[in-house]
Amino acid sequence: MSKFEIFQGKDSQYYFRLIAENGQTILASEGYKAKSGVQNGIASVQKNAADGSNFARNDGDTFSFSLKAGNNEIIGRSQTYKSAEAREKGINSVMQNAPGAPIEEV
Repeated sequence: MSKFEIFQGKDSQYYFRLIAENGQTILASEGYKAKSGVQNGIASVQKNAADGSNFARNDGDTFSFSLKAGNNEIIGRSQTYKSAEAREKGINSVMQNAPGAPIEEV
């Protein structure tokens, strides 16, 4: 089962990552100064992930995506993928799993 993990980095900021069933990170946040900020970030992912138009696709030598909130701010970034097809599978995984994923502190 997919899940969100909340953790504190070496920089004392809080982060989240969405972990797929296979154990890979499919979406990760930037740092938040407070735990409440990271919790709000997860709530925003859960709210915005179901709408495919909230995903920005990045092309280049590798492929990635970011998830944007209604105010157009990036709330999560993907890992890099070797193909556009693999990136689309990552987006679909976030769309399907993020809305109901449980939250765990690690």
